[in-house]
Formats: sequence, structure tokens, C-alpha cells
Amino acid sequence: MTPYTVLIMLVIAERCAELVVARRNGAWSRARGGREHGAEHYPVMVGLHAALLLGCLVEPWAADRPFLPLLGWPALVLAMAAQGLRWWCIGVLGPRWHTRVLIVPDLPLITSGPYRHLRHPNYLAVVVEGLALPLVHSAWLTALGFSLLNAALLTVRIRCENTALAPSRSLSSLGPST
Repeated sequence: MTPYTVLIMLVIAERCAELVVARRNGAWSRARGGREHGAEHYPVMVGLHAALLLGCLVEPWAADRPFLPLLGWPALVLAMAAQGLRWWCIGVLGPRWHTRVLIVPDLPLITSGPYRHLRHPNYLAVVVEGLALPLVHSAWLTALGFSLLNAALLTVRIRCENTALAPSRSLSSLGPST
């Protein structure tokens, strides 16, 4: 098993840990009257993220992509920074973080941590990781394909989340992220 394969397997394990956290947090939100928004795009998001990880494993092997140190090491640093940002978001949102758009009525908007500077910092982590993780081992087709499809998906996702969080709906908690 190559070091890159180990890295991708660790990211897969991390995603499983995220799903455990998201399930627990989803139960917390639903118990407090949380409503899901945008459920129709969730399966697309899951499939796209699974395809990213599969592409990271398959493309370097199938296309005989080399590890290029001048590309791979900076890409690894960016991928790790994206993981740090993602877990910072998870920590700041606490039980309000989900992989779905689940909004609990009457909770104030989170404005601390990375949310002090960005409305959707977790999506920045997803964008950076989706580009950087495949490039650690020169999987540029995976990086390009994921980035283009993810841009389209995030357009839908962020619009959905912003609508759900709109003050006119009196729903003001921030809850989702991937």
C-alpha cells in the first residue's frame, strides 16, 4: 500500500467519523424542532464526495500518475489545512453542524471562529480539499472533475442554506456543512 493510498484511507476514516458526528447532531437538531431543507441534493453530494475519494485512488494507478514533489507536498499541506478548517467549523458549530441542511428555529447565527470571517467556511475547506487531495498524487482529472461538479453543487447548496437561514423565515441557526 502506497503512502498516498494510506492518506486516502485515513480521509475515508475521517469521513466516517464525520457521519457519526452528523448523525448525533442531526438527532439533537430534530429533537429541538430542526427541519431539513434541500434533501433532494443530498444524495448528489454524497455521490460526488465518494467519487472524489474513488478518483483519488483509481486515477494515479490507472493513469500511472507519478508523485511530483513540487506539486504533491504543497497539495498535501493544503489538504491538511482544509481538514483543520473543517474540524474547526465542526467544533465551533457543535451540535448544530451537520452534513445536511438542518435548521433549528430561533437559535442565533454563529458568528465566532471562522464564521467571524466567512459565512460558509466549511465549504471553503471542501473546495480546497477537493482540489488539493487529488493533486497530492497528480490526479489532475479527478481534481478538475470534482472541482467543476462541486462548484455547481455548492451553488445549489449555498442558495438552499442561505434561504433556510434567512431572517424572514425566523430560522437563524447555522447547521449544515460537508
